[in-house]
Amino acid sequence: MDTSQLSGRLDRDQLRDVTLDDEALMREIITVLIDDTSRQMKLLQVAIQDQDMTRCMHLAHYSKGACANVGATAAAEILKDIERRAAHRQFNECTTALGRLADEIEALRSAATSL
Repeated sequence: MDTSQLSGRLDRDQLRDVTLDDEALMREIITVLIDDTSRQMKLLQVAIQDQDMTRCMHLAHYSKGACANVGATAAAEILKDIERRAAHRQFNECTTALGRLADEIEALRSAATSL
């Protein structure tokens, strides 16, 4: 794993704990996380456009937990921000944060190829 690319994006110790240090399982879990988060982002975008506070908060919370569980800390922090901003009906800021999340997921996807 290229720690320079993953530093700040992925808590390798957390991922090791979850996978019992199984490299193949690490790759699989990160791939599934990226795919799932990408799907959730599409749903989040609709919730933000609809200004649906509850749905936006639930979607962000779900994805935040998934990211945090495997050590995708930067993505989890962005999702935490979206959840908080949705609670305050700051949907323009949610849109901005969703853009940051898209960038983060793509960076994680690129960096994960070195797992």
